[in-house]
Amino acid sequence: MKESANAKYMIRVSVKLDGQARRKDIIGAIFGQTEGLMPDALDLRKLQRSGRIGHIDVELDSNKGKVSGVIEIPSSLENVESAIIGAALETIERIGPAASKLKVIEISNIQSSKRTSMVDRAKDILLDIVRQRDTEAGNLIDEVRSVLTTSEVTTYKDTNMTCGPNVEDSDALIIVEGRNDVLNLASCGIKNVIAVMGAGVDPSLAELAAKKSMVKAFLDGDRGGRMIALELSGVLGASLTHIAFAPESREVEHLEKKVIGKHLGKAEEAKRVIARIEKTEGEVNGATNTVEVPDEVKEWAGNMPKKANQAIIIQEDGSASDAASIKDIIAAAGETEGVQAIVIKSKGTSSLMEMIAESGIETVIVPTMDSDAPEGITVYATSDF
Repeated sequence: MKESANAKYMIRVSVKLDGQARRKDIIGAIFGQTEGLMPDALDLRKLQRSGRIGHIDVELDSNKGKVSGVIEIPSSLENVESAIIGAALETIERIGPAASKLKVIEISNIQSSKRTSMVDRAKDILLDIVRQRDTEAGNLIDEVRSVLTTSEVTTYKDTNMTCGPNVEDSDALIIVEGRNDVLNLASCGIKNVIAVMGAGVDPSLAELAAKKSMVKAFLDGDRGGRMIALELSGVLGASLTHIAFAPESREVEHLEKKVIGKHLGKAEEAKRVIARIEKTEGEVNGATNTVEVPDEVKEWAGNMPKKANQAIIIQEDGSASDAASIKDIIAAAGETEGVQAIVIKSKGTSSLMEMIAESGIETVIVPTMDSDAPEGITVYATSDF
């Protein structure tokens, strides 16, 4: 979730619907149904234009025909005004065709949360400083002890995968890239480690991972590590629960014991990491230029306005509205039900995409793009057709 740089509070509101609705429907209801309810000074559109409230983020989950989720609104207003906005959202009783119930979860003080995080981080940094005061004798003992631990490293069954002695007995499994990674972790006392050993994932690794309650990949901090993460995810599926990376441009086999512990402890859910890698790689490889363009999108693009900096709305039945200024069209689309797309005679800049993201519009057609599309928006550039 993106917070405004000067935000003081985060307004979090739960939303439950007795039916289906999309993000843009909720955004439209927030602006439309609170208009006139609060004083003019608290008009949400004006507050957003002036930066007093930030990007409205909506996360939704659909289950058995009903939708629920959380709305987050960063506010730079004082606590009284922020509380009034939260209360106003609770008055929304219908979103699109569905009955709705909105309830303020909390209005948290962002600065206070940041101070708490700062104190916790300062404690961690101080502990790192203290731990670095290892004596030479202590390092010598660890170095000699590593001979015992690394001598236990072997290969897994009849494969060429190097592994530690506890890969079968432990309820958790750590997957690394190569033999030296296994040796390094074993020297730190971590013995439930196995290496994929190059390209391709041995089928027996998938069988082993399926027996574990937690499977964590610990990979080099480079593009190669990210590619192996994608390959592991494709083969292991849901068995791969977490992914951690070495620091940027460093390899697991060269990491110090304290760095290994720190980064293994920072492992994220695998599906979240994989989604981030896929998005990044898609942008690097120019995925936006190879998106398959549906036939209806090509038809809608034929309604591109003749004048620059104008736009039109594509309705649910495929009809097009009259051309108007981009700002007016985006505002109208955010409040209108049944909008399929907007067609804009303007380059897809980052500022334009940010404006569109605020409105809840999901499909956009522009002549060219010079910015990445924000999450939740599909952008088609006619230059790529």
